[in-house]
Formats: sequence, structure tokens, C-alpha cells
Amino acid sequence: MSANCKTRFRVLLFGCLCFSPLTNLAAQSSRDVDIAVVVHPDTPVGNLTMAEVRKVFLGDRQYWTSNLPVVLLIRAPVARERNVVLKIIYQMSEAQFKQYWIAKIFRAEAATAPKVVYSNDMANELVTAVPGAIAFIDSREVRAGSKIVRVDGHLPGEAGYPLR
Repeated sequence: MSANCKTRFRVLLFGCLCFSPLTNLAAQSSRDVDIAVVVHPDTPVGNLTMAEVRKVFLGDRQYWTSNLPVVLLIRAPVARERNVVLKIIYQMSEAQFKQYWIAKIFRAEAATAPKVVYSNDMANELVTAVPGAIAFIDSREVRAGSKIVRVDGHLPGEAGYPLR
């Protein structure tokens, strides 16, 4: 092995040893980040109980007001936000979630399943553009112009906030 290769190897090894704890720290801290419930700015809601959040996302509450329908936005599979929502709100596995919405639509209890969004950017764009929209977004990525809903009286980052 040449001296140049040995030097490159040492630099690479040093980088892996130094930065791997930071990577683990970043992964750990992202698990601790709150997931914000965000609605269109004109949606007439500012605080929901956890039971009301469940009712909305289960499709049991389909209108905010008589002429403003609820538009459910949910992240695509494997997104952390989706995993939190499935675990805490739906209390279902991915397969149970899909089956739930198939059955709900089949029984004509809902017209459509939640709309899938592929990024927090997309969720931000749609929640600010679509009247009645509601989404779950990493609290660090909520954009100005969105309305964050209190859950059980708490905002993301406050003690007692349930969506983490």
C-alpha cells in the first residue's frame, strides 16, 4: 500500500470515528422532535383534543363547518411523521391503516382516503393552498403562513405535547 493510500485511509477512518457519534446524535434528536398538527390558515380551529384529532384523521369528522370539508394530508410510507401518526393517532400498522380506508370507502363512509404527500415541503405547500387541509409536519419544518393547532392545549415543544 502506497503512502498516499495509507494517508487517505487514515483520513477516512478518522472522519468515520469522529463524525459517527454526530450522525447518531442527529438520528436520536430527530426521534425526539415534535410533529405539529398544521391546518390551512382560514380553518376555524386552534385547539383540538387528542380524541378530536383522532376523529378527524379517522374520517369521522368530515367538515370543519357546513361548507368547509376536512382535507386529510398524510406523509408517504416510511416517513417519520407517518409512523408517529400511525402509532399515536390511528394506533394501527401500515396494513391495518390501508385496510381501514379501503373498508371506509367501500361502505361509503368517506369519499376518499387521505391524500399522500411525499415531503414536508409538499405538505406545507398544500396545507397553505387548500382550504380545510390538515397535515402532520415535523415542527422544525413548519413554514410561515401555516396555522399550528394546539393538541390538548399544548403546542409542539411544550411539556405535555403528545405527538413526538
